[in-house]
Amino acid sequence: MKKIVFYAMMLIVAVAISITACTKNDGATTGTKKVIRVTTKFVDNEQTAKSLVKVVEGVNSRSNGTLELQLFTSGTYPYGKDGMELIVNGGDVIQVDGINFIADYVPDFDAVTGPFLYTSFDEYLAMTKSDLVAALKQEAVEKHGIRILSLDWVFGFRSMMLKKPVKTPDDMRGLKIRVPTSPLYTYTLEAMGANPIAMPYPDTYSAIQQGVIDGVEGSILTYWGTKQYENVKEYSLTRHLLGVSAVTISEKCWQSLTAEQQQILTEEFQKGTDDNLKETIALEDDYAENLKEQGVHFYEIDAPAFAAKAAVVYTKFPKWTAGIYDQIQAELTKIRATLKK
Repeated sequence: MKKIVFYAMMLIVAVAISITACTKNDGATTGTKKVIRVTTKFVDNEQTAKSLVKVVEGVNSRSNGTLELQLFTSGTYPYGKDGMELIVNGGDVIQVDGINFIADYVPDFDAVTGPFLYTSFDEYLAMTKSDLVAALKQEAVEKHGIRILSLDWVFGFRSMMLKKPVKTPDDMRGLKIRVPTSPLYTYTLEAMGANPIAMPYPDTYSAIQQGVIDGVEGSILTYWGTKQYENVKEYSLTRHLLGVSAVTISEKCWQSLTAEQQQILTEEFQKGTDDNLKETIALEDDYAENLKEQGVHFYEIDAPAFAAKAAVVYTKFPKWTAGIYDQIQAELTKIRATLKK
């Protein structure tokens, strides 16, 4: 109850602070510093947070005092649904969080990040540059005021961190597994046989200890960065969803920036995207070895069986554009052919 009251108070304060006069700045007045809060659920030890530190430092250094980013990690500022609400309402906020929160406004984004779609980072990164995704980004900004600076903050394929090994859908039956507040994640875990429980990620460490949940799903980097290996030692490589974050900002706030400030933000977040991807790829093997040294066991799973179970997820979203799944598959066929060359 105290946590709910705390988050409610935080949201009220954030709305009051963030929804400021975001009027168009033509560059003539540069004496007032623009402050934008960057919010994310990732803890300081996770690579996404580390790359964001570099982004913030780069922006603040290059803007010569006209623009200041303030980074809030570990869910210490409203994020997720609450953070996206601030953005839609025109707040001075940049959110780095799941694409599913954009999908609350543009549902087809969930289809683009659906279960068992991708077999590599490269496939997904090519998809984000497709005309299909470009149209969705345009819809987000024109209809909802959500400007997407990046969809490419990859942090690895998500798998199961549990108290018991899982190799088949039958092994998942009845397991209480934390998911983000997202229908896509809920439907995916249900289809795989689990009992999904939505909660903020920072709450999961104690929730496992107290038996509220049996484990969580997430990437190798999350497993190591959040020290879940202290709670659960079995890692089943379901790779059911690709873990990616979007970088979003209010269009109203974006238009209040000078062209130079917009360029700085764009360039520094692209550097952050590249840094995060490079480090994620490099760290996955290292962290896997670190986890094994902590007593974690890795398991391959019956991937076709899980994928067959998860196929029903693509029938559960009436707000998706008719035929969107087929469009995605057609785009993936082209992408895979290109990547093979």
